[in-house]
Amino acid sequence: MSCVPARTGRQRQRYEDNLRLVSGCIPYRWRKENGDQMGETEEMIEVLMISSPKRDDLVFPKGGWEDDETVIQAACREALEEAGVTGILRETPLGMWEFRSKSSQDLCSMEGGCRGYMFALEVTEELEAWPEQKNRARQWLNIKEAFRLCRYDWMCNALEEFTKVMSEDTKNVDPPSVISADVSECQSESPKCYKRSSTMQHHSVPSKANLLQRASQEIAIHFGY
Repeated sequence: MSCVPARTGRQRQRYEDNLRLVSGCIPYRWRKENGDQMGETEEMIEVLMISSPKRDDLVFPKGGWEDDETVIQAACREALEEAGVTGILRETPLGMWEFRSKSSQDLCSMEGGCRGYMFALEVTEELEAWPEQKNRARQWLNIKEAFRLCRYDWMCNALEEFTKVMSEDTKNVDPPSVISADVSECQSESPKCYKRSSTMQHHSVPSKANLLQRASQEIAIHFGY
């Protein structure tokens, strides 16, 4: 797949209540780990974070939601441009958060305020080359590590909501639902951006729910939730 340049400029940027509208996602994958002495394996969830240009921190891919795309398309595009990943996006957002840009006031509104929508993206492909590769490095982390490295409260809140959603999904023991791919929803900049309704359940291995629940409990104790 050819590497399409990242979008630049703010000509098509959406604003609401004097806040810049932002869309992003928490990319994730399931990784198998060696289990007990019986030879059973466990699947651990990992999330993908990316480095910030000119700053020593890690963030989730996100960026401006523009007026020629849906909020879902914007999240898929940002995942491709910043992190070089494509996959299956849950069409129901994890939530909406308002925050102030601490990196540069002019990236958001005059006052530096943003209203961001975050989604969960199950990664199916990592590209070897992507638009912002020179400025961003990728790092897969377990949930506990990701919480520790989240610089902002809203990122912690989005990650906490992510763990809740994933825990609910893994409680289902029925066979995984068939994934419906709707490529027409996506622009040419973000091919293979498939979306899955939040009512569809997947990853039916019971141990995953226990692992996520245990991780969430440890995080709650650490952060005093």
